[in-house]
Amino acid sequence: MAKGLLIASFDFSGAAADEFHDWYDLEHIPEREAVPGFGACERWIGDGNPNFSVATYDLDTVEVLQSDAYKAIGGANLSVWSKRVTAKCERLLRFEGTQTNPGDADAPAGAGGLLLNAMNVAPEAEDDFNAWYDEEHLPALIAVPGTLSARRYRSAVEGTGVRRYVAIYHLETPDVTRSDAWKTAVDTPWSARVRPHFQDHLRILTKRYVREG
Repeated sequence: MAKGLLIASFDFSGAAADEFHDWYDLEHIPEREAVPGFGACERWIGDGNPNFSVATYDLDTVEVLQSDAYKAIGGANLSVWSKRVTAKCERLLRFEGTQTNPGDADAPAGAGGLLLNAMNVAPEAEDDFNAWYDEEHLPALIAVPGTLSARRYRSAVEGTGVRRYVAIYHLETPDVTRSDAWKTAVDTPWSARVRPHFQDHLRILTKRYVREG
């Protein structure tokens, strides 16, 4: 069965950094780690902007988010602390989706960086876009030295403002994306053909969050 993924990303520049990290580390992540069906729960901080936060949650399936255990801590049942902190943050992305490629891969151990790409694509280019991602783009990037995994997801949610596609790349360090091998992998004629059809593109390069103290 295909794996699922939950992503939450914030610009937390409007919140006190110490409270934001305490909330995530001491309440929010532990709550979700206790929900059956949640796997790796990882936190990442923007490589270029330290006020960007990304949290990735591997799921046995995306249906875990419909379970009673998750509903007890999510949505309308968010804690008072969660509501207070997130009200001070700008949400960059919330994504719930199913892994389409390779389908059943888990987060690798030892990653020091994560690249997130989320987007929609013009309908007339969607078939070419998906073929490019699966046949050229992901295989080329997973072959780059320092890339630990490359996974694609499709949203389980429809509606205005929802990005339909997400790809995440676990990296030894964020510098992998600045290597000549990476640049060669992403600069191809097929890539040049599909890029003009990207819509609502969000790219966030991050490093692993490490709690101070």
